[in-house]
This record gives sequence, C-alpha cells and structure tokens, in this order.
Amino acid sequence: MTTALIIGAGQGLSTSLARALHARGHSLILAARDTSDLGGLASETGAALINCDARNRDDMVRLFDTVDTKGPLDVAIYNPSARVRGAVADLDTEAVENAILVTAYGAFLMAHYATKRMQPQGHGALLFTGASAGVKGFANSSAFAMGKFALRGLCQSLARELHPQNIHIGHFVIDGVIAKSTDSEPGNTVLHPDAIAQSYMHFLDQHPSSWAWEIELRPQTERF
Repeated sequence: MTTALIIGAGQGLSTSLARALHARGHSLILAARDTSDLGGLASETGAALINCDARNRDDMVRLFDTVDTKGPLDVAIYNPSARVRGAVADLDTEAVENAILVTAYGAFLMAHYATKRMQPQGHGALLFTGASAGVKGFANSSAFAMGKFALRGLCQSLARELHPQNIHIGHFVIDGVIAKSTDSEPGNTVLHPDAIAQSYMHFLDQHPSSWAWEIELRPQTERF
C-alpha cells in the first residue's frame, strides 16, 4: 500500500483530501502543529497523526523518518499558510518572517525530503495549495503575497525539474473562500472542500502525456 502525506492537516479541505485519498487505498499520514482535533478523522481513515511544525527542519526530518516506516511515498500535499494583514509600514516584522516561513520555506522542506523518497522509486506527486495572492498582490497583503508568490515560483521550478523524472507537481490556485463544513452544499458562492479534493484526485489521474502543473479553482460567481 502506498502512502499519502498531508502536511497542515485540519478541518475543511484537508479532511476532504484525507477521505478522498483513503478511498483510493492510500495509507495516510496527517501532520500538523496540533493534531488534537484530528482523532475522529484518523479513526475514520486509519491515518497516523504526527505533530510537526513545517517551518522546523528537525520536525520535518522526523516526519519523513516516520513516512519511511509506512511504505512508499506516493503523494505529498502541502496545505499550510500564514496571513498577516495590514499596511506595510505597520506590520510586525517577526510575524511577516513567520508567515513566509510557513507558506514558502515549509513547502520547500516538504519538496526536498519528499523528492529524496520519490526519485529512487521513479514516481510520485507533490501537490501544493496556493491562492490568488500568488498570482496578484493585493493591497495590505504584502506578507501573504510574498509567501504565495514564492510558493508558486517553487512549484513552477519543481515542475520543470521533476516532471521529466515522473514526479508530478501540482499548484492549486484557490481563488475564493472555502466552505468550513463538508456536511452541506454551500451553493456556488464559495468553494466546497469535497469538490476541491476531487480536482486534486483528477490531477493525480492525469496521463503523463498531458500533465498540468497548475490549476485555478474558483466558484462560479467569483470575479477574477
């Protein structure tokens, strides 16, 4: 059984992704700084829970050491991001540093350690959750824009490097608000997490002759 890893697991999109990957037969590892609210999801999907701060190199090393005990790593997904709002002259510089580390540097660490596992086996997929802030910078959102632009640049570079090695890179531009609950149909003004997860699964099923590296997802009514 191949392993799927979700970093930054929580309620909402990560829950939908975990359920979708479980349905495909993957053994799951869910990593987050605090996994205390993931017990129900772990019981439902058979997932292992690992406390991990994605900004921390030592934590990520320990996480991937655990991955090695679970079987071949087929899919790794990076969800964390941190947003600091405000005018650039008023921002707390330490908070901005943290936001960039969470949004971009942690993504690099996942790519670094996951690629080391996927290259010898000759296949794998690295998927990253982006945002419209990685395509256009909004006023009073400089920290988030920096982090998400860096994430998008990382993914574009990875795709050019790793696609020829049969490692599929996916950057998902989430343009809109994600519904908080998976239990009801939110309509077409926000993104339903189950629908987003299905787009991730469709991405995994793309034929190598027609691989995308980026998809934009937005509600029908979202202006762009």
